[in-house]
Amino acid sequence: MNDQDTPTTGTEVARGDHGDAVRLDDGHVVGTGGLPDRFTNPGLPAHHHRMADVDEAAARRAEKQVATLFGISIVGTLAFIVLYFLLDVEQTVFIPGVGYTSATNAGLGVCLALSMLGIGLGAVHWAKTLMPDHEVVEERHPMRASDAERAEVVRVITEEGGSSQVMRRPLIKYTLGGALGLFAVPLVLQVGGSLGEMPKKSLSLTWWNGGPSGPGEEPTFSPMRLMKDPENVPIKAADVTIGSVYHVMPEGLLPDEETGEGGAEHLLEEKAKAAVLLMRLDPAQIKSQKELDWGYEGIVAYSKICTHVGCPVGLYEQQTHHLLCPCHQSTFDVTQDCKVIFGPAKRPLPQLKITVDDEGYLVSAQPFREAVGPSFWERG
Repeated sequence: MNDQDTPTTGTEVARGDHGDAVRLDDGHVVGTGGLPDRFTNPGLPAHHHRMADVDEAAARRAEKQVATLFGISIVGTLAFIVLYFLLDVEQTVFIPGVGYTSATNAGLGVCLALSMLGIGLGAVHWAKTLMPDHEVVEERHPMRASDAERAEVVRVITEEGGSSQVMRRPLIKYTLGGALGLFAVPLVLQVGGSLGEMPKKSLSLTWWNGGPSGPGEEPTFSPMRLMKDPENVPIKAADVTIGSVYHVMPEGLLPDEETGEGGAEHLLEEKAKAAVLLMRLDPAQIKSQKELDWGYEGIVAYSKICTHVGCPVGLYEQQTHHLLCPCHQSTFDVTQDCKVIFGPAKRPLPQLKITVDDEGYLVSAQPFREAVGPSFWERG
């Protein structure tokens, strides 16, 4: 019987280098003849000193280069501050390959990029030329070091932390401190200046409050017709049948369909706040007296903006009288003053009080009594 015919047990998988059957429970790798208890330490390649390690003049040059990069960051940050106050937000600039774009975005973006680039390149150059680069091998040991070793680590950090040369080379220390310190200024300016004051009534005042108004002026409310969106034609109460749904905008907000004239100056912003859904239900199915009083013969109008995160609530289930938000599945019951019956929204959709004018067209009787949409900062 040759070697290939030798029977093996379930734990014998092959033969080693010396013809012995190798068993799985021996902890050996097939064909190696077994592994030693320890591997021979291959050692590390010879350490090559950098120019800055052996030549103090080269080290000083590297120090100046790092400081120059940090200085570039400082210049970028200072330029950001100057341009922030100097540039007009309406000013544009032509950039080859891009076209006309906002001068503020372009200028502040370049300056901020320069500031960040200077800090990043300076830190990398510092690490590559001046910080220690000796490779060290440490034998594996228990996860918790001994008390003596831990004390030694503390000593090394406190006493030998100067190997980074940050204390020995004050030029780097001062320029890095200036770069990092000034780098926070653009962030403060953008948060404190660009965002300005709290939005206050940004979601409480919609086109339903009376259309446009001058800076600092409160709009004056007057009844306005409910217009189909996007046809921009008024709606007669008699034309609204039970189960029908209309997407509605206030009169004067949309431009003329034929001429394109008129409409809101900031159309998209105003549409986002003033969008309304108009539905007609059997008055006997409406369970809220307030909803009946604010509607007209079962015709009710509610804000289309979900009170969760502001998505458009555009799905109406005629049989259940539920309004659904497609973004996160918040569900509102139209028969119960659009209260939330499912989903993450926390409050009902605001209702728009409506009536009819002398010609039978639906008009707003008063603006929304509360902010539309999420409006977290406006709810007391």
